[in-house]
Amino acid sequence: MTFCILERVVMILVEDLTIVSQREIAPRIFEMVLKGEMVADMQVGQFVHLKVPDPSKLLRRPISISEIDYDKKEATIVYRVEREGTAILSKMVAGQTIDTMGPQGNGFDLSGLGIADTALIIGGGIGVPPLLQVAKELHSKGVNVTSVLGFATKAVVILEEEMKKYSRVLITTDDGSYGRKGYVSSIVSELSEDFTAVYACGAPGMLRYVNETFCSHPRAYISMESRMACGMGACYACVLHVAGEDQAVNKRVCEDGPVFETGTIVM
Repeated sequence: MTFCILERVVMILVEDLTIVSQREIAPRIFEMVLKGEMVADMQVGQFVHLKVPDPSKLLRRPISISEIDYDKKEATIVYRVEREGTAILSKMVAGQTIDTMGPQGNGFDLSGLGIADTALIIGGGIGVPPLLQVAKELHSKGVNVTSVLGFATKAVVILEEEMKKYSRVLITTDDGSYGRKGYVSSIVSELSEDFTAVYACGAPGMLRYVNETFCSHPRAYISMESRMACGMGACYACVLHVAGEDQAVNKRVCEDGPVFETGTIVM
C-alpha cells in the first residue's frame, strides 16, 4: 500500500483501495464498495479520483462518495457507465485494488443542525448517490429530512429504499412511469415548509433551478459535476464563473467545490 501526501487545506492521499464488492443496481449504474485507510479522512460531499486500470486511459475518473462507514473503513460509490473508462471500472471484481486519489474537494456543511431543524434534499439521477450520506448524517443529528428525487424513468430509480431509512422520500420521473410525472421542481414548488437547509446534486438544468430558487437562502448548497484533469486545482479544466464578478474571476469544481453555496456561481 503506497501513500503520497500532497500539501493542501484538505489532505489528499493516493492509495490502492481494495474492492469489497461491486454490483449493477440499475441499467448501466454500478455500486462499488471500497476499503482502505483513506476512508478515515472522507467527509460528506467529497469525491474520489479513480485511475482506470488501462495504460491508454490517462485521466482519472472523479466519482462522488455515496456512503462512508468509518468503523469498517469502507466507502461506497455509485457511478454510471458512460464511456470506455467507466466500462472498464464496472468489470472489476472483489479483491482487486484500484489506485485512488482522495478524498478531494469541499463537502456539504451540516454543522449546527439539530432536532429543531428541517432539511430539503433535492437529487436528480446519478446525482442522488452523494446525497445519501447527507441524509444519513442529518438523520443522526435528529434533523427532519425531506428528499425529492427525480429520475428519467422507473428503471433507473436508485437508492429509494436507502434514502427512506433517513428521510421522507418523494419521487418524480420524466415519463410518469413511477412517482409523479415531471421534474423535481413540480414537487419542490408545492412544499410549504421553511427548510433550515437545502442540499442538491443532479443535472445542470436541475441545479440551475435550485440555484435560482434558493439563491437568497442562508443555507442552500449545490454539488457540481464537471470533467476534470488533475483533480487538484492546478490545470483549471473545471472552472465556474463567480456570480457578480468579472468573467475572469472563477472557481474550480475540484478544489473550491464540488459543493457551492447557491447564488455564488454562474450557471
